[in-house]
Parts: sequence; structure tokens; C-alpha cells
Amino acid sequence: MSGSTEVDVEVVVVGAGFAGLYQLHRLRSLGVPVTLLEAGSGLGGIWWWNCYPGARVDSHVPVYEFSDEAIWRDWWWEERFPDWRAMRAYFEHVDRVWGLRPAIGFDTRLEGGRFDERRGRWELVAGGQPLTCRFLVLCPGFAARPYLPALPGLACFGGEWHHTAWWPQEGVDLEGRRVGVIGTGASGVQVIQEAAALAERLVVFQRTPNLALPMRQRRLSQEEQAAAKAHYPAIFERRTQTAAGFDFPHRGDSALAVPAAEREAVFEELWEHGGLAFWAGNFSDVLVDERANRLAYEFWRSKTLPRIPDPRLAELLAPAEPPHPFGVKRCSLEQRYYEAFAQENVELVDLRTEPIEAFTPKGIRTRAREVELDLVVLATGFDAVTGSLTAIDLVGRDGRTLAEHWARGVRTHLGLACSGFPNLFFLYGPQSPSGFCNGPTCAEAQGDWVVELLAHLLERGVGRIEATEAAEEAWRAQVQAIAALTLFPRAESWYMGANVPGKPREMLNWPGGLPGYLAACRAEADAGYPGFCCS
Repeated sequence: MSGSTEVDVEVVVVGAGFAGLYQLHRLRSLGVPVTLLEAGSGLGGIWWWNCYPGARVDSHVPVYEFSDEAIWRDWWWEERFPDWRAMRAYFEHVDRVWGLRPAIGFDTRLEGGRFDERRGRWELVAGGQPLTCRFLVLCPGFAARPYLPALPGLACFGGEWHHTAWWPQEGVDLEGRRVGVIGTGASGVQVIQEAAALAERLVVFQRTPNLALPMRQRRLSQEEQAAAKAHYPAIFERRTQTAAGFDFPHRGDSALAVPAAEREAVFEELWEHGGLAFWAGNFSDVLVDERANRLAYEFWRSKTLPRIPDPRLAELLAPAEPPHPFGVKRCSLEQRYYEAFAQENVELVDLRTEPIEAFTPKGIRTRAREVELDLVVLATGFDAVTGSLTAIDLVGRDGRTLAEHWARGVRTHLGLACSGFPNLFFLYGPQSPSGFCNGPTCAEAQGDWVVELLAHLLERGVGRIEATEAAEEAWRAQVQAIAALTLFPRAESWYMGANVPGKPREMLNWPGGLPGYLAACRAEADAGYPGFCCS
């Protein structure tokens, strides 16, 4: 965007990841005037920003891609779990097929805006320029606002430091350097695996062990994919019928109800399948019953312990007593993570007994010593689910921002809209399946619903729509009630908003499974959108 003349369109979409690009494609196909704003310089959303060593997808293909045959027919992956470079190439292919670039403003961050009641339009500022629209659809992703904890002395550190979410596009050399990694979540696991093979010394600062699952990465041939493509339509249909948007068969039985031998056989099958199968395809009661959950944890530990020969490290990485119920933090995928800690150049620091006190010019001072480092990687996660939305200074009809509206806890209707914010929708956001669901599945399922609603409104000349307070209070109550039946509140996770100090502790995602969510959305549409006020 350039110049100072106000631009006006019917719909503005924010974010060029799966959700935003799908929304743009569908709306353009209906002839709706729409533009998309992207803060990055290229397509892919999180896959434009995530370019740190080892960054790759944790959902297998073809589940992790668009279901449009025009795209997958002539696209070939090299690996079952693509890395960030492959994802960037994929989004370029998507653009060649759908022709989206002319409607996208790159390097254009939506800074804020206000809803004008008189005009019935959002008055926005994006990239320093004015922009107005009737409908605003936010698709920034649930992990777009990095969380940087208070780290005393960081400014005086004489070496180099980077958060994984702000990794330089030109890359950072790890070879022969003294590298420290703070955090052992998904990005931490991926960086650690790469740094262990390159760094002169690698020091990992761990607060909570990661109950990671084996990725089972492998190469894919074109011949294998060509044969599999006959089944792609069925796979894409099946992924909307499973709780987490994958293609794993639904298991309605209980881990406690089947014979032990049968239970172990199921555990073994899921483990060998790799990826998120042991998490998203397991027995129905693993995430709701403590006894069933403990059986899954003991199986995980029995598989992990043989890979950690040092008893001290074994208790830190795979403790006898679980740090939290298995699976209530999103499971990370690993390829050689646990073996890395047996290397002579790798050291694990337990922050529970040896906390960080401050950065120094030479490195990091813990309670026990100073660790000299050349490079520090901050794998400290995100202000997830809500942070990417509250970072935008959007003011609703009552003068409040989204951050102020959610100060006492998130309130949405269907995880799609809020009272007080007319003509505003958000995808893959709070109280939707988001963090519990495969991204492309959610992007298409939610995206279709929003596109159909917008088409309905535009066709009938409806200029204003807003969720009611009663509807959002009812949806919030439903989300929290379902969460209370699970084991998720037992962990201090980003699912619960517990990783960011001061953030209300609550379930941030819809925990009732994708089919239940889609049923609620269909019921809303079939009843004529009773949870919204239209004018």
C-alpha cells in the first residue's frame, strides 16, 4: 500500500497463512471485492516467519494441505513432515494455481482501527495508510505474537540472541559456537536437535520436560504419492469428522475397558505410526480420565527411557512421576532429541533446581555458576491464541479494544465474533478448535462458514452484524464446562493461557472436538443466526 488516499473495499482479510489465503480465494471466487494484508514479505503466515534451524510441520501430509484438487493434483512433497522451506514452496504453488498475489498487500501490518457507527465501516490504518471496509476478517494465526519473558541483563549480553519467532531470514550460523537454548517446547526441541550436531557446546535450560513423540520422518516418492492421490478426497472428507482434524480412525472405546494386551497393541500401533497419532488418535478417555492417562504416560516412558542411558538425565527428561497429565500440553515431535543429551557437547540445566538469575556480558548466570555463551536461542513460545488479536489496536462500538473486552476472560460467539465489534470475524482464534485442530482442516471448515455468512449478508444488503452478549456468554460457559471435564486444566500450558504472566487462566480453545464445533456452527446458520444481531 502506498499514498495517503483512503482505499475502500467490502472485505479486508488479515494474514497470508492457510486461513487467510483460503478466505481470500473463496471470497474472490464469489466476486466479492476483497484485499488481504500481510505483515511479512511472502506467503505462508507462520511459515514465512518460522525459519529457525529445524523448523518443520508437526502434521503429516496430505492432511496438512488444502483439499482443492487443483492444488494437490500436481504438487509433490519430498518428506512426510515438510520443513519451512518446503512449506514456502508449497504456498508459491498455491499462488500459481489460485492467483492470489494481486489482492495481497505484503509488508503491510494492520496497526489498528475503529468501527464507525455512522458509516457502518471499519476505518483502519495499515502500513501507515488509511483503509476502510465493511467486513474485517482476522486470520493472524494462534502463534503470531512471541512471548519474551523478563530476562534481567539481556541488554548487556555481549553475544547474539534470537527468539525463534524472530529468526533472521538470512539464517544464523550454529557451527562451532557455544549455544544456549532457553525453553524445551516444540521450537526448542527442533533447535536442540540441529544445534547438538553443529555447536561446540550446547546448553539446554529446561523448566518442564517435553513429553515428545517420535516423528517417524521419511522420504516420499512421486510414485507413492501418485498412488495415494486416489484416496485424497476420502482423506480430506474424513479429517472433518475427527476430533482434531486429522485422518486417524476414531476410537470410541476406553483404555480401561479393553484387555491389557489389546490396549498395549493399540498403543504400539499408534507409536509406530508416528507423528501425532499417539496423541490425537488414542483411546477416547486418555485426556479425560486420570487412570487411562497414566497408562498412556507409562507406555510413553517405557519407550523413551531406553534412549536415555544416564539415570540422572532420564529422571529429568522422562521422570517417574509425570510433570503433568500426558497430552494436556500439545505433544511435540522429535527425531533424535533424547539421544542428543548423551553427547559430550550437550548439557542439560534443570531450571527448577538451578534457575537463571541474569544475563551477563559473557553469558548466563544461574544460581550455581556462570555459563559462557556466544549465542542464546529464546524458545520461549507465544502469547498464544489471543495475543495475535489483542496486539491489534481495534476499537469497537463502545470504545473498548479486544484486549479490554477480554481482560476478565475471553468471550466470543462460536470462537468467531464478539459483542461490541460489529462486522468483525476471526479465524483459528480463541474458543474455536484452533490449537487442538489441524490447521488446514480448521481453515477450510471455519472459512467456509464465514464465507457463506458474508455471502448471505451481502446478497441481502445487510450492512451490520454483531454477536450478542447472551450468545458469547453462553459459548464461554460451554467451553469452560467441557474443559472442566478434561485433564487440560491440570497443566500450566498455553492452552490455558498460563504461560504468560497476568493472562487470565482459562481454556482458550474449543475442547469438544471438531465435529461438535461444526455441528454448533451449522445449527447457528440453520436457525437464521440467532446469536447475532443484524441490521
